[in-house]
Amino acid sequence: MPEEPVLLSYDGAVAIVTNNRPERHNAASDAFNKRLWEVFYAIHVNPDVRCVLWRGNGPSFSSGRDLKELGGPREGGISNLQHIERGHNWTQMLLTCPAPIICALNGWTIGGMFERALLCDLRIAGESVRLWLSELQHGVVPDSGGVARLFQIAGHGLASDMALTGRVMGAQEALGHGIVSRVVPDDDLEATGLEMAQQIAKLPAFTVKMFRRDLRRMATRLVQESIDEEAILQAQVYTSDDYAEFKAAKAEGREPQFRNR
Repeated sequence: MPEEPVLLSYDGAVAIVTNNRPERHNAASDAFNKRLWEVFYAIHVNPDVRCVLWRGNGPSFSSGRDLKELGGPREGGISNLQHIERGHNWTQMLLTCPAPIICALNGWTIGGMFERALLCDLRIAGESVRLWLSELQHGVVPDSGGVARLFQIAGHGLASDMALTGRVMGAQEALGHGIVSRVVPDDDLEATGLEMAQQIAKLPAFTVKMFRRDLRRMATRLVQESIDEEAILQAQVYTSDDYAEFKAAKAEGREPQFRNR
């Protein structure tokens, strides 16, 4: 049998989640997403987990949504809005996870998977990391709540710059903006993340829970409101004339003629 696209293992009280499609730079396919949320559900219901380390096998944490499936037919004939809202229900497990989540980011960290990393408690980066909020370059809007978190961390200007220009951010700039809290050599990334997770796992569990509750009170409402709005916006984008023209022009190798509708 083929290996799972997302792996779950344990090091004592630390759960280790591993993106495991290295040949595709850990692109998030439907099968990948289904397994990812199965893994995080298992963590939610495991009372022995005190911290989570989320990492990627291979050269990248994740290249984002698998473009082969972007905007494709919906399983079971559900609507675009139902599809997006179902994904959001899963994504919010990152906000409600009972244990802190540390993301160890290396190589490409793109689009929706960059957004998901932004919803976690901590992000550390290998020197190779390349952060890219790429959705507008594919004719869609960011819809996983990460823009709200990026706005909280780094402000309106940076969120606008990354989304509208599609520029790629490296590790040291991300550190300067507070998007990541540490930058380490790639070879040290996993060991550093595991050491941090083990340190957190040794703290009094109820104290950690209360600290995270305080942070959530300050930060999570904006993200949840953003996610609700993004679902409606993305559903409208999928049915817009401009999105259809974007896809047609790309397929035909011509310049698009947008009509702002």
